[in-house]
Amino acid sequence: MSSWERYIKHFISFLKIEKGLSENSIFAYQNDVIKLKDYASPKNIEPTQLTFNNLKEFITVLYDLGLSARSQARIISGVKQFFGFLLLEDEIQDDPSELLEMPRLGKKLPEVLSVEEIDALIAAIDMSKNESHRNKAMLETLYSCGLRVSELINLRFSDLYFEEGFIRVIGKGNKERLVPVSENVEHEISIYNDFVRKHQVIKPGFENIVFLNRRGEQLTRIMIFTIIKNLATTIGLKKNISPHTFRHSFATHMIEGGANLRAIQEMLGHESITTTEIYTHLDQRYLKEAIISFHPRNLGGR
Repeated sequence: MSSWERYIKHFISFLKIEKGLSENSIFAYQNDVIKLKDYASPKNIEPTQLTFNNLKEFITVLYDLGLSARSQARIISGVKQFFGFLLLEDEIQDDPSELLEMPRLGKKLPEVLSVEEIDALIAAIDMSKNESHRNKAMLETLYSCGLRVSELINLRFSDLYFEEGFIRVIGKGNKERLVPVSENVEHEISIYNDFVRKHQVIKPGFENIVFLNRRGEQLTRIMIFTIIKNLATTIGLKKNISPHTFRHSFATHMIEGGANLRAIQEMLGHESITTTEIYTHLDQRYLKEAIISFHPRNLGGR
């Protein structure tokens, strides 16, 4: 067994036992290091002999092979993990990958719907069907509050503060935020609750969940995705959309309307603005006024 094979074998054991990574992650890291091995072995360079200049040349080779910036970044990440392991095992004294820079990743702009397209999607809901009021309420909430699909399906009645004009959202990392809600959303949720949900047989454990399927259980992400895709097909919309498209559209339309960017970031629950200082200085009343004033579906509301 060559030194490369031995180190890779121990690296895999480290990832599996010490770090508890999934099989997919381990496989990806293994492939990253094998690419480095394929570069170094013909030069008779052992893993512990690699220098920063060697690694820079390795990255140049990846570039010359036509790998995308994202693929290069993926491989660099794996290489950094490998040298972190060698450093931890005292196989090397200095990490040659420490100063390696990630390639700049060009961000692909997400699809954004116009206000007219969102109106058309919601108008395409067949109101003669039992689930129509639920679907309309869901899409209004998804767009008007800029929610993630996971936040929508987990929305509870105990999170609704309609008298105060807010809903409470539990986002990523179990972080809580308050999002202003329009009269339009309140109206649609109330209609759905009064005419549909109250007449359902609800399975134990789902009594507090707002949006339910026909069996009285919580909806899944796939179900929301399917509903939106079917509506897009109905109106002949060619854009590749998903529930997250409504969130992107929410943010875009708010910015176009003139709302404060930091207020929008707060309402979206982005990590970069959820520091204590920002929570201290962003007044919830201002957030409510911002969304009611600038969101196109809330004009003429509260």
